Amino acid sequence: MHDIGTTAVTVFMGFFAMMNPIANTAVFVGMTGDQSPFQRKKTAIKALTTAFIIIAAFCLLGKGIFELFGITLPALRLSGGILVFLVGYHMLQGSSSKLHTQASSSDSETANPENDSDKDIAISPLALPILAGPGTIATAMNYSASGEMLHIVVTIIAFAMLCLITLVCFLFGPKLIDKVGENGISITTRLMGLILTVIGMQMLIQGVHDAYLLFEHHAVIG
Repeated sequence: MHDIGTTAVTVFMGFFAMMNPIANTAVFVGMTGDQSPFQRKKTAIKALTTAFIIIAAFCLLGKGIFELFGITLPALRLSGGILVFLVGYHMLQGSSSKLHTQASSSDSETANPENDSDKDIAISPLALPILAGPGTIATAMNYSASGEMLHIVVTIIAFAMLCLITLVCFLFGPKLIDKVGENGISITTRLMGLILTVIGMQMLIQGVHDAYLLFEHHAVIG
């Protein structure tokens, strides 16, 4: 029971640092500034529901994806660790990683300015890549890749709880941003970045350890 509790807290903190609800609330408020309260609520629910479905799918299908493409768990932890570390490093610098931000709006507006107001921001860029970006997916698969149903369930529940917390932050976004302020958001972003760099490094260390054991196992068999 103690191990499950520790795992649940670790998974939740990993997701919390990756999604950074406070900073994402500022992004959400900025992107939905011209929407009515009802439209803002609808956008928040749709974005978070989509993000949850994406992460839950990767958690449930992670082992199958590994077998389909011949991916080993050490490879995921090494690549995922690098990915998470880079996201955290960018956040430590006080900026968002390009992996979890929308593409340059100036390019898209120049290419097709008429369709800019018609696009569904709940799906893109809010759900993907801001909420469920590559870093979040790598984190989810790392925690659920063992294939044990208990780990998968814990990972999905942890992400669901974070989605509910993020939804509350989104719904009360304008008031929250006024209370926290730009300095508060900056401090929160850097703290989450520090946590992510540590998590990324831990994933890397675990990946190196697992890769060594796998190599040693093959050497003994060979």
